Amino acid sequence: MAAIDSTSTGSAPKHSITKEERKVIFASSLGTVFEWYDFYLYGSLAAIIAKHFFAGVNETTAFIFALLAFAAGFAVRPFGAIVFGRLGDMIGRKHTFLITIVIMGVSTAIVGLLPSYASIGVAAPIILITLRLLQGLALGGEYGGAATYVAEHAPKGRRGYFTSWIQTTATLGLFLSLLVILACRTALGTEAFEAWGWRIPFLLSILLLIVSVYIRLQLSESPVFQKMKAEGKASKAPLTESFARWDNLKIVIMALLGGTAGQAVVWYTGQFYALFFLLQMLKIDPQTANLLIAGSLLIGTPFFILFGSLSDRIGRKGIIMAGCIIAALTYFPIFKALTQYGNPDVFLAQEMNPVTVVADPDQCSFQFDPVGKAKFTSSCDLAKSVLAKRAIPYENVKAEPGTVAQIHIGDKVIQSFEGSAMPAADFKTQNDAFALTLTSALKEAGYPEKADPAKTNYPMVLLLLTILVIYVTMVYGPIAAWLVELFPARIRYTSMSLPYHIGNGWFGGFLPTVAFAMVAATGDIYYGLWYPIVIAVMTAVLGIFFMPETKDRDINHT
Repeated sequence: MAAIDSTSTGSAPKHSITKEERKVIFASSLGTVFEWYDFYLYGSLAAIIAKHFFAGVNETTAFIFALLAFAAGFAVRPFGAIVFGRLGDMIGRKHTFLITIVIMGVSTAIVGLLPSYASIGVAAPIILITLRLLQGLALGGEYGGAATYVAEHAPKGRRGYFTSWIQTTATLGLFLSLLVILACRTALGTEAFEAWGWRIPFLLSILLLIVSVYIRLQLSESPVFQKMKAEGKASKAPLTESFARWDNLKIVIMALLGGTAGQAVVWYTGQFYALFFLLQMLKIDPQTANLLIAGSLLIGTPFFILFGSLSDRIGRKGIIMAGCIIAALTYFPIFKALTQYGNPDVFLAQEMNPVTVVADPDQCSFQFDPVGKAKFTSSCDLAKSVLAKRAIPYENVKAEPGTVAQIHIGDKVIQSFEGSAMPAADFKTQNDAFALTLTSALKEAGYPEKADPAKTNYPMVLLLLTILVIYVTMVYGPIAAWLVELFPARIRYTSMSLPYHIGNGWFGGFLPTVAFAMVAATGDIYYGLWYPIVIAVMTAVLGIFFMPETKDRDINHT
């Protein structure tokens, strides 16, 4: 991470940054990078983890389960915010850092040692999800402390700039995880990496944990907290003051709905859903997809600092709201362009030979099989199952009740079959023949099994991904300073942590799962984008009309 300079920006007062302040901000940011690295390894390896830990269910269900396990860590983040936020407001910001980093590092390393489903059965996914929950609890106590800690060290008029370094840590953590994964995959080869090499990035967390603990032991306590403690003004009941008193609770609610919810969905669409889209919908090679995402993050990361610094001059609110609005207006054309340039064969096939499933809706079920026992034998389910496995986009057309489903590929029609009453042997024979016929027809219509690397327009895909990351920097760069300035010092850690982690843990963390499920249910590879678009628009409306601008507030008040 680059050193933080001491020059003033805009109209902010000049301030000579001391060596101690520089160390505090750098050290807390670097430690947070490592914590995000641990947390994001799982998301980067979700497809491989699905094969190892959820092998007892069908392919679509396994991936949804893997995403749900990914989301489980986000689900408990608000609870971590409550537990560690209370500690941070009562005993200090510094001590929470040590607790959270140890929980995170140990939980991540154990994933690298965990036996797979093939070895210990259902115990494997249960333990995996438990570890994700521990990671989520730790992360729930991390961000609020880091943002509060850095903001309380920052000079007046520079809080947006200083806290924007903390904002880079999530992206840099993801970037680091992608680099380590790419290095291991390249060194070991795809086959070995997917068999056992994927464990190495998790095991590296032991080394990062040692470095992080050493770094955080060097930090001094926040001067604002020290002064507040010395004057006897620290809160004795931060949870009560934060959430049981309406004057503060209403700010917490609006910070969530009019701030962090929209910020979260823009963030996770730009960084995680974009990666899942490249891998699952466009069938781009995993190494290539990771490189493209890593490249976009490398190009886009400086914009966190740009927008954080800009928020010190023109305000936090306007930049965040603009990011939400622009993202909502452009997601559909950007993701359609990703298809056009990332897998042009699919894009052209959609244009020339669109796929339509004509079926009785009562015969169609959402093919999510949590226990691996369901049998999808209706003509509609059989048709959609083949299309889902190939990630073929299709439209649904309602047919008369009792009609056997048909798949229209351009002007070609393929009849499905009703397998509900068939003997098992006959069903398998006919299903294999049907799948072969449909796969052949799709190939003739131009639908590839995987993206052709020779046809992918890499500069355009990288440009589009970078635009998505820049949207992330607009909404995320100024958010820490905005949240810190909304709440008084005595309950700041608790009050800002909960809306942040509900927004990012629930609205953002569940985005890949919800969006992928929406795609699986409809067959429209773009349908999942409605989720972030609706949330971003809601945040923009509420934020514009009900949220205050805070850039000139004094954060020393208790």
